[in-house]
Formats: sequence, C-alpha cells, structure tokens
Amino acid sequence: MKETVDSLQAAHTLADTLTSAGHGGAEGGEGNVFASLLHHLSDTHEVETPFGAIHLPQFPPLHVAGLSIDLSITKHVVFVWLAALLLAFVATVVARRNARRDVPTGFGNLFESLVVFIRDQVVVPNMGEKGKAYLPYLLTTFFFIMVMNLMGLVPYGASATGNVSVTAGLAIIAFVMIQAAAIRDQGLGHYLAHLTGGVHWALWPIMIPIEILGLFTKPFALCIRLFANMLAGHVVIVSLIGLIFIFHSYIIALAPVGFALGIYLLELFVALLQAYIFTTLTSMFMGLGMQTEGHGEHEEPVHGS
Repeated sequence: MKETVDSLQAAHTLADTLTSAGHGGAEGGEGNVFASLLHHLSDTHEVETPFGAIHLPQFPPLHVAGLSIDLSITKHVVFVWLAALLLAFVATVVARRNARRDVPTGFGNLFESLVVFIRDQVVVPNMGEKGKAYLPYLLTTFFFIMVMNLMGLVPYGASATGNVSVTAGLAIIAFVMIQAAAIRDQGLGHYLAHLTGGVHWALWPIMIPIEILGLFTKPFALCIRLFANMLAGHVVIVSLIGLIFIFHSYIIALAPVGFALGIYLLELFVALLQAYIFTTLTSMFMGLGMQTEGHGEHEEPVHGS
C-alpha cells in the first residue's frame, strides 16, 4: 500500500513539473497541447470535443452525517455512461444477428468467441458447472471494463478505469457477488462457521477478525490493480510527450513520439488484459467460496488469503 501511495505522489509531482515546463517553455498552441495531455488524466467537469469543451452540470453537495457528498456529473461519469450504452447497443445488435444465423460471421463471430472463451476458460475451470449461473455478471464485467479501457485510447476520450472511484465501485459489486455466491452454495451457517477457521473456540477472537479482514483484501486488490495499471500507461505516455516541451526541440521529438507510440500499442493489449484479469480473479474468488461445500471442518479457510 505504501508503494502505491508513493507512486501516486511521484506521478502527481511529475505532472506538476511537466505542467510548469509546458507553460513556462512552450508558446501559444504548444502550451495548450501539452496542457490538454495532462487534462486527459484528470476527472473534470467538462468534456473535450473537436468543437470545444462541453461544461457538465454541477449540483450543490449533500451533507450526510458530517460528510459532504458531491453528486455532480464529471467526465469519467459521462464515459461510464457512454461505455454502458455502447456495450448494451453492440451486444443487442450482435445477439439479434447471431440468432438469425447458424454460424456467426464477422464481428458477431468475434463477440461469440470472447463469450465462449470466458465461459470455458475462466468460469467453468474456476467455478465448475454451477458457475454458469453467474456467467451474465462475469461477462458484463469483462466487456464493460474492456470498453471503458479502450475508450481512454480514442481521441478526446477518457479511461474511467483510471479513476479509483470507478474501480472501487466495480470491486464493491465483486465483493457482494463473491459473498453471495458463497452463501448461496454453502448456506449461511456453514459460511459463518468458516470465519472461525476451524480452530478451537479460544482462538476465535484472533481468527475471526483475520478472516473478516481477508474478505476485504480481495476486492481491495482488484480495485487498486485495475486503477494503477490503467493510470500508469497514460502517465508514461504523457511523460514521454512532455520531454518535447522540456527540451524545446523538434529533433528530440522523434524518440519520445516513437516510444509513446509503442506504449500506446501496448495499452491496447493492456486494456484487454486487465479486463481478463479482473474477471478471472473475481470468478476465482467466487469459486473458492462455492467449492468449500462438503469439505472437512479443519480444512484451510477459503476466505483467509
């Protein structure tokens, strides 16, 4: 956790340094271009378009139990909505086309291949045949994260998964599904019994808090892993492009642009990979809870990793 905080602080310091260099050394349009690169990483109350910025509505914060909650619409919220609408539209069109054909072709074949891959290579190996009941949730998670990741790579786009609030929301849903799958498969009594770790009752005051803490470490890891990986790629690209403004030379631009292009192509792969990792780990954690039914009382607890 300390390393993650240090990395975020270092990224923030680097962004401040590059901003100063961009505004201090660049002139006119160059400074504006560089500022827009950093603007791509932040969550703001406006969305950039080729025709200018669209300012999003802001609402007064709600005060609940001493906490101030801002429900204003931000750029990342807009792209979460866009990803959901795009995914719903594409999935509906593909499903209707595939239903009219015995053998899917084109994009429908690609879509079905991904569905079959998640079912046969992720869900069934980790959760067994009973895991097919949770296939709609896991497929939605996979495609939703993938679309959000890819939207950050298009012009004027933003990667909502580079916002820890978005990944935290996904992790909370995963946490609920992990516990619901375990309780549904084991029964509430057996589920609670595993929180004792199968040890003598005298050790319960030590074991139960550890087991409960273990319940939250899994979704926390999912949250930070997705957030850090998606943010890191954009920070590296911005840092490389920022070298042009630091050295004030078009000659040196060839190297940063070449490296940035390589990182950009790598980000295409990372967008798919991170969606796969999040879905795989979620199904694995759900499967651990579901596969404890009928095991011995003194077996290693499934929630304590």
